[in-house]
Parts: sequence; structure tokens; C-alpha cells
Amino acid sequence: MVNCAVKNWQGKDVAEATLDLKIAKEENASHIVHRALVRQLNNARQGNASSKTRAEVRGGGRKPWRQKGTGRARAGSIRSPLWRGGGVIFGPKPKEYNLKMNRKERRLALRTAFQSRVEDLIVVESFAGELTAPKTKELIAAMSRWGIADNEKTLLIMDELVENVYLSARNVASLKLIPADGLNVFDILNAKKIVVTSEALAKIQEVYND
Repeated sequence: MVNCAVKNWQGKDVAEATLDLKIAKEENASHIVHRALVRQLNNARQGNASSKTRAEVRGGGRKPWRQKGTGRARAGSIRSPLWRGGGVIFGPKPKEYNLKMNRKERRLALRTAFQSRVEDLIVVESFAGELTAPKTKELIAAMSRWGIADNEKTLLIMDELVENVYLSARNVASLKLIPADGLNVFDILNAKKIVVTSEALAKIQEVYND
């Protein structure tokens, strides 16, 4: 169990929140998180790279010259892989890269990864009401008050996406906004700082702590 200070819109500590997640044992933690990360990255691959073999390349049905007597190497097709414009030897073909992982293992890896970032975790009060209209500059100023440096890669987690917050955040290259139920291992590990609202923190512990 970890106690975290809750900051308001102005960046002042106004309350305290508790983070209590069931995580993997220390000797297994890095292994299970690594497996979950590899699975996520592999499952994101489209696997649609494709090249043509000599049988699929257009043309090449006629023998380019007779077998003997020309002084040149024998050739049966202008679409041989040895020729320019020919087929590709052992080239890529569409394939599935998907890896399977049990749901309980995935949840355990997610909780372990999230708990491991507690040093970089910033808990804030719900601030959707502070942005009555899309204001990127105001959101950046608030992040600065929360202790986030300019262009520091940040993950912002909310219990649900609010339009004004989404529109304010989408133009900030170093900021990624996700809902609490869209949590994933890659985003957790990729960010330098993680900002989570107190409602989202409660939702994470309710949804993923099973």
C-alpha cells in the first residue's frame, strides 16, 4: 500500500489517496511485465508485408534464348530471382504475430507495471470543470504546476474522456490521454510521468484488482 498526495488545479496538496494493488512477486515481476509488453507490441503488428515469388511475378513464360550455342548462361525465365524484376527468394508473406496470454496474467502484469511507476505518479483532483472550453495553454500551465517539465513525456489517465480535456490535450506532442479502462503496459512504461485523477485511480483499483 502506497499513500499519494492529491494536488488541485493550482498544484497544491489538498488530500491523500491510497494505491493498493495486488502485484507479482519480486522474482517474477520483470518477467511477467516483459511478456505482457512483448505481447502488446506483437499484437499491434499488421503482418501484411508481402513479396512475390517467381511464380507470382507477371511474365517470364517464354525461355529468353535457346539452351545451348549462345555463349551465355542457360536461362529458363526472365523472372528468375537472379534477374532484375524477378521474383523474391524467401521474401515476406502475410502472417499473424499474435501472442496469447491468460487474462489473469495480463491483469497481474498491468498492476505490477503501474505499481512500479509510483515514484513518477502524480495524483490530481478531477479538473474537467476547470476547462470550460478547449484551452491547450491552460492545460500545459497546470501540468507545469504539477511538476512536469516542458516536453516531458506524460501519460494522463482520467476515469472517462471529457471533450474539452481531450481537445486541449490532443495538440500536445508529449502528452497522451487515455481512459482508466484503456490502461496498457506500453503506455505505462513509455511515459516519464504519469498523471492520474483521483477518480481514475479509484477506478483502476476497482477494475483491475481482481
